[in-house]
Amino acid sequence: MAVQEARQGGADPAAHEGGCTCGDCPHGAREGHRRAVAAFLVKRDEYATGQGLPAAVAHSASASRQWVSEELAQAAEAVAERGRAEGTAWLARLRQRTAVVVWAGVVVLLLVQALTAIGAGWTSARTAGLLSAVLVAGALTAASWFHRARGGALAPVIGEDNRLSTSRAVAGSWVLFLAFAVLVLVGRLAAASGHRERDALIDGLELARGAGVVTVLAVVCGIAVLVRRVVGLRVQGQRLQKVRAHRPRAADLLTDDSGRGSFADIQYVVINGVALAFAAVRLARRPDQLPDLPWGLAVVVLVSAGTYLAGKYAEGGRPVILSVVRAREAGDLDAPIRTGDDIEIRGTGFVPAGAQGADRLARMVVRVGAVNVHVPLVPVVGGFDNPTDDLLTVPVPAEVEPGRVDVQVVTAAGVETNRYTVDITE
Repeated sequence: MAVQEARQGGADPAAHEGGCTCGDCPHGAREGHRRAVAAFLVKRDEYATGQGLPAAVAHSASASRQWVSEELAQAAEAVAERGRAEGTAWLARLRQRTAVVVWAGVVVLLLVQALTAIGAGWTSARTAGLLSAVLVAGALTAASWFHRARGGALAPVIGEDNRLSTSRAVAGSWVLFLAFAVLVLVGRLAAASGHRERDALIDGLELARGAGVVTVLAVVCGIAVLVRRVVGLRVQGQRLQKVRAHRPRAADLLTDDSGRGSFADIQYVVINGVALAFAAVRLARRPDQLPDLPWGLAVVVLVSAGTYLAGKYAEGGRPVILSVVRAREAGDLDAPIRTGDDIEIRGTGFVPAGAQGADRLARMVVRVGAVNVHVPLVPVVGGFDNPTDDLLTVPVPAEVEPGRVDVQVVTAAGVETNRYTVDITE
């Protein structure tokens, strides 16, 4: 009865299940991802407590571990597929949201101008400012339509790893602000009637008056280009591990790839935000010239940019194997490494930032000689006991010939560690 009433009202509940693909539904992909994540977490915790194991593998610790790992890897891949679908749908919805935010900003500017004009009267500078805001908002709306499948107006500030780029966002903010400031001067120049007023407006574009803000613009734009080059070279040289995110988030501007707050990013955003606010006030007070950013504040922005760039050079690092030993359980006798034994690979950097998801952990591989061994997922309540960033446990397959063999880890980002030689006995 309830289903019939819902269908009569035009809302079919079955149309919004997890596999919903209708173009007008913003909830299908999100709900499908949420349900897939919830089901995966339940399955992981059940396996962690020994529930759900088939009788055929329950008697063998190695067989049950392998079976659980395969089941979790398949479930994690399904969750990742849902996550990618949700990210694509989120980017498509972002175009409308960015357009709404941009035009809401125009409305806020109109209200502020109307309130501040009480008593002082409406001036040509207010008209020029409002028209400039409309032009900038119209340009951003048009750009968001052309990039409607990639996040709308935010497409230029989304990096290759599908995260919001701090350097591009800061540079884009300064570009938009200075474009708005120049349009204000253009509007005032078009409305000016006297020669003296026009000459004064042209003098307002002189470099001597806007040297500070032009210097800041040049530096932040250069930082945006240089950071992209630095990150690309470090990834190609296997000195930095990058894992693609399912979708960009606002927190990307202040955090690293793993979601932890980054000092370099936070100080860069905060200081540039303060400088932008100061420049906006200066433009409102003196709409007849470029904002004259004081050199003291400009130098502060330059120091912040240098700190941000240094942080990009310092982050990351190549994964390293420090030692490989035979895994020993309680009661086992000390012995050399033999085929079929478990080995512990100790080191650092095995799990790249942003690769803590089960689908990424399942992609880790250990080369033992010429044999590729997938790292088994060992669940515990609330997470995974294997693999971790500094310790991996894998079995030595029977296909490995006794003798001296090299062990090497391939992370989820595709980066290879150093080779570590171990002795395998019969």
